[in-house]
Amino acid sequence: MRDQIDLSPAAYMHRSSAWLVGGFAAVALLLSVVGLYSVIAYSVSQRTREIGVRMALGAERRAVYRLVLKEAGWLTVLGIGAGVLGSMAVTKLMQDLLFGIGAWDVPTLIAVATVLAVAALVASYLPARRAASVNPIDALRSE
Repeated sequence: MRDQIDLSPAAYMHRSSAWLVGGFAAVALLLSVVGLYSVIAYSVSQRTREIGVRMALGAERRAVYRLVLKEAGWLTVLGIGAGVLGSMAVTKLMQDLLFGIGAWDVPTLIAVATVLAVAALVASYLPARRAASVNPIDALRSE
């Protein structure tokens, strides 16, 4: 009987739509990582002179890392917060589509938020590293 259910057209349609939604979710994660990287990299490029002055006045590399990662952290927290609130708002619309799971599945929300936070940390690491390696003389001379 289990084979009949697993091979039925209805099960195939549900599996296909789940794979499609999963693919869209992966693309959305990739776009969010690229977008966050772009915003942080642009912010760092706009603040090169400020970071150069900080470095010339004796700021340590870890202070520059902290400065850039703190900005990325605020963007990440705001984005994840808005996403969680938005997902909770639309659960009533999706409740009929969910099978065997509640609409407000807390472990799933926590897992997704954790994956997004880790992806944001990875996306903001390269601009932070670039900012920490700014040569103060070049940064001050650039303008």
